[in-house]
Amino acid sequence: MSASPTGRATLRRRERLLATGQFRAVYAARARAGDGRIVAYARPNGGDVTRLGVSVGKRCGKAVARNRTKRLLREAFRRARADWPAGYDVVLVAVGRDYTLDEVRRRIGALVPEAIRRALERAGGESGTEGAAR
Repeated sequence: MSASPTGRATLRRRERLLATGQFRAVYAARARAGDGRIVAYARPNGGDVTRLGVSVGKRCGKAVARNRTKRLLREAFRRARADWPAGYDVVLVAVGRDYTLDEVRRRIGALVPEAIRRALERAGGESGTEGAAR
């Protein structure tokens, strides 16, 4: 985990998805895992850093509740990312309301590895059979 100059553990700019096109690329890869409250999408990014994007819609409450949910998702990701392979873009989408940090950590601890596994399967399947047909 990296700490910023102020001593706070944060996600650096290069560890975040910021542009709409980056989110769309992850969604287009169609490697997802969900449990009804959180959906995780993953896509290999060809780099050495796993980057995070967070999407929380208005169904999750007013701005204060949505911002709290985003903070929880980022913190849970930051704490767990060392357990996952590097080189992926991950988008977490909150579907429900009223999350706790422990719940989010438990859920993304199961969902992100599953989404990464599915991204690997899709990447392997596309390069193996479909690439030969073209």
